[in-house]
Parts: sequence; structure tokens; C-alpha cells
Amino acid sequence: MLTRALIVVLVILNLGVALWWMLRGEPAAAPPAAPIGVAQLQLLPGDAVTPVAATAAPEAAAPALADVTPAPEPAPAPAAPAAPTPPTTPTPKAAVAAVPAPVASTPPPPAAAGPAQCLSLGPFADRAAAQAAQAKAGGALRGARLREVADAGATRYRVLLPSAPSREEAQATVKRIVAAGLSDYYIIGQGEEANAIALGQYRNREGAERRMAALSAAGFNARLVPSGGDGSAQWWVDATLATPADAASARQRSGAAQQRSLDCARVR
Repeated sequence: MLTRALIVVLVILNLGVALWWMLRGEPAAAPPAAPIGVAQLQLLPGDAVTPVAATAAPEAAAPALADVTPAPEPAPAPAAPAAPTPPTTPTPKAAVAAVPAPVASTPPPPAAAGPAQCLSLGPFADRAAAQAAQAKAGGALRGARLREVADAGATRYRVLLPSAPSREEAQATVKRIVAAGLSDYYIIGQGEEANAIALGQYRNREGAERRMAALSAAGFNARLVPSGGDGSAQWWVDATLATPADAASARQRSGAAQQRSLDCARVR
């Protein structure tokens, strides 16, 4: 009897649920979600709408639109992981490179000076004219000295060694001359120059002076004997050029008519 009553109750409940399910209607569809950042249209209450507002231009109703959508908050940027700190290792003292001291620049060595060049400027009629020419040359000459030529009009020049006390001594001097590598000599046998040694005869003074310089370098004190002249004297300026290869400029500044090369050993 009880079982039958429970079955009847269950049947009634099932029928009621089925009836409610058929009579409840279709569920209202949920409004779609509004996009982010777009203003939503809100309906005002009916009593707030006036005929003027209903017939207003779309521009007048524009202020009624209000964006009530909350702005999305920017997502926090993920924190960058901290770079690992490399372990510090003590630097040994031997590994520290020494900073080299600045090296002072060494000036280039001065250029080697060329060989000295000497000359004679002249001829001048007297000592005063030679001194004036030396002053005009100025710094173009160094170590200048005046030299007098006793017989400037000579036509030939002889180089002689003084007369020896005897012929034997003269012959001993000749042996020394030969040992020095010199030639062109003879012993004068008679006259005022007996036992003198003649070492050449020259038509110009420069050749005779070169012969005397070679004899002087070998240790012989020879003398120059001019002949065939009128006995007039001339003066010359012997000097070393301050600037080599500038002989023409020195001659023009001094006003000399001639210039002659000179052995610098005779100037010192």
C-alpha cells in the first residue's frame, strides 16, 4: 500500500516538472559584451524625454552619450631578471700591466758640415784697399788675413830650399825629399845660390804655391822666388768661406777682381 502511494507521488512530481518546463518560455539571450573603449548608449527615463529632445538633430543628442566603460588597467610589465653578478677575483700584482713612461722625443742630429773652402780675393793696390774689401765682405768670410805679394809683375816663380853649408848636406836633404815621394829637384852647383835645392819653376804663382804647400806638408821649409817682374806689389785677402760654395758672392761683396782657390792650411 505504501509502495503504491510513493509511486503515485513520484508520477505527480514528474508531471509537474514537465508542465513547468513546457510553460516557462524561451530564456532571454544575454546581451553581447560591449567592446572595450567604445561608449555605450544609455536610455533615459520616459519622463525626461521631451518632444524637443526627440526632434533634435543628432548633433544635439551627442552629449547624452557617455563612455562609462572603465579603461583597462595596463598589465604590469614583468620585471627583468637581474643579471647575475660575476664573482670578483683578486688580481695578482704581477698581472697589473705597468704603464710605460712617455719617451721624450730626441731631436735629430745636426747635419754634418761639409769641408771648409778657402780662397784669396784680390789683387788690391795697397793695404788700405785690401782692408776695405775685407770689411765689405763682412760675414761671408771667416779668419781673414791680408797677404802682400812683393813682385806681382813676375813672369815666372821658382821654388827653392835654402842653401846648405856643404854639398854633402844638400845631398842628404835630397835623399829626404826622395823618401817623402817628391820629385823634380836638383842641386845648384855655383853662384850665390850654391848648394840650394831647386824644386821647380812655374809660370803662375798658384802652381808655385801648391808646390810649396806639398813641401811644407812633408816638413820642408821652401821659399818662393819671383823673377822677371817690375817690382810692384799687390795685396790679397786670404780667408775661409763662412758658407761653402759661395765664393762668387763673397767676391762681389768685396769688390775684388779675381778669386783664387787656397789651401786652408795656409789660412790657419
